[in-house]
Amino acid sequence: MQFLMKEKRKTLPKREEIPVEFRWKLEDIFPTDELWEEEYKAVEGLIPNVEKFQGKLTESHVELLACLETLVKVSERLERLFAYAMMRRDEDTANVKYQAFFDRTQSLAVRLSQASSYIVPEILDIPDDILWGFVDKSPKLAIYRHYLEDIIRSKPHVRSKSEEEILALAGEMSTAPRNIFVMLDNADIRFSNIRDEEGNEIELTKGRYLRFMESQDRRVRADAFHALYSTYGSHINTLAAALSATVKNNIFWSKVRKYPSALVAALEPDNIPISVYENLIKAVRENLPALHRYMELRGKALDLDEVHMYDIYVPIVKEVDIKVPYEEAKKKVIEGLSPLGDNYIKELTKGFDSGWIDVYENQGKRSGAYSAGAYGVHPYVLLNYEDTLDNVFTIAHEMGHAMHTFYSAQKQPYIYSDYTIFVAEVASTVNEALLIENLLKNNEDPKVRMYLINHYLEQFRGTVYRQTMFAEFEKIVHERAEAGEAITSELLKSVYRDLNIAYYGPKVITDEKIDIEWARIPHFHRSFYVYKYATGFSAAIALSQQILSQGSPAVERYINFLSSGSSNYSLELLKGAGVDMTSPEPIENALKLFSKLVDELQAELE
Repeated sequence: MQFLMKEKRKTLPKREEIPVEFRWKLEDIFPTDELWEEEYKAVEGLIPNVEKFQGKLTESHVELLACLETLVKVSERLERLFAYAMMRRDEDTANVKYQAFFDRTQSLAVRLSQASSYIVPEILDIPDDILWGFVDKSPKLAIYRHYLEDIIRSKPHVRSKSEEEILALAGEMSTAPRNIFVMLDNADIRFSNIRDEEGNEIELTKGRYLRFMESQDRRVRADAFHALYSTYGSHINTLAAALSATVKNNIFWSKVRKYPSALVAALEPDNIPISVYENLIKAVRENLPALHRYMELRGKALDLDEVHMYDIYVPIVKEVDIKVPYEEAKKKVIEGLSPLGDNYIKELTKGFDSGWIDVYENQGKRSGAYSAGAYGVHPYVLLNYEDTLDNVFTIAHEMGHAMHTFYSAQKQPYIYSDYTIFVAEVASTVNEALLIENLLKNNEDPKVRMYLINHYLEQFRGTVYRQTMFAEFEKIVHERAEAGEAITSELLKSVYRDLNIAYYGPKVITDEKIDIEWARIPHFHRSFYVYKYATGFSAAIALSQQILSQGSPAVERYINFLSSGSSNYSLELLKGAGVDMTSPEPIENALKLFSKLVDELQAELE
């Protein structure tokens, strides 16, 4: 029986109505919930083993190695517990059983953090010459050299053993603002129905919202826009309080760790200088005229007297309506990523066919898309697939993350198998860039090409301009809070409105309801995260061009980058791949391409 696509239904299907072939196989982590429970108890029983080395790390390389290996083994098993609980919860966020699984795993992680809180302070107590002597004596301990170097770098920000124990206890409280937002945003908020292009009454969901924003029927776009933001507006004080708590949480940790600001504290774990963040905002600000020109062109192409915020997503080439069923989308992604080589395509195809992906939206399912996983198990991807070109790019994007995870897990020990978000967004957007280049190359129809160019421009607008606006919003709000201002809904709306006016320019009507868009952005609860989309996109443009122009040498460098995990600092890994992000040049070059694409689209439309 063929699965009835979401857009043909009046309400979302229940989880059990989704055919198994469109659901991820979390059974590859734990075949049953009972086995998860058994593993939970086993890991819980292992945590005290981590504490046994307290006070002994300065004694010998044997004790230090045994401690680190014990911590790694427990952490690896805990990661599998966490991944299973999180993804089961996200299948249906209203399912209280898996809410409890997730909460219990978070509590267990805090207990491990408490049990291991002595490790970093004790390592820092070891004189450098003795520490590196330990490393030189033990080939197994040498694996941890970069890990140890990173700890030494953090020395000014580590507190005493007793203080670290107290801070570890605060870990669970620190997750509260984000958890409150996630539950409100995914489990509790419900949107009203709107009428689609044919006049059918359809339930508005976050998964359907973008499709409505891309509708050629302006009434549908406006109705969806007002319905969505009216709902968020009815919860504005709660959402503002949650974001304010997140900001205060960041400031607390920056102060207690002796950083000059929350921004510096957020960049420090990746060893990213603040100049990278500031260079991004400065470069994008200097190139806002190109975005303003694109917005003006959008209004002319759509024959609008005024461009509103609900007009900025609809494709401006009206005659082309591209619908891409999921099976076709997979084929397009595979073809588009073929420049990455046979091995990459082989593993990518295996991922499509082996239960990596949860495809369709269902009642209670977490919105958006992400990639996740646990060491020793294949990666996973959550989608809420709609038959749109944008969703094809989402597949390529999230599978970029998944393949990064796959290659790093293949080549790196557990301690380096993860990677920073800074480089993760490079992997995902390289895939998007290669896909759009392939689609443009293989479409000669002028209307289709204009549609694709418009889509490419939207990738720039959404990933470089929009995410940089988000990054600037976060910077301003944190600075205002650090200066002693109260973070109220009115302040948040005012800051957000001013940024929309500056970024989108005088040709776009800044509708009042857009002032509360911040209230629905989950990334603001992982503060100073979104800038990495913009820097990642810029690096990806450079890398994708190298892959297409240089072939095998560039592919080899890139696969090596994907296989490196966190075995070196992000900026160094990117330099090895062929891009220097300490310079504003990659950002400026990306925005030059944006301006060139605006010129090309304008010429075609005229």
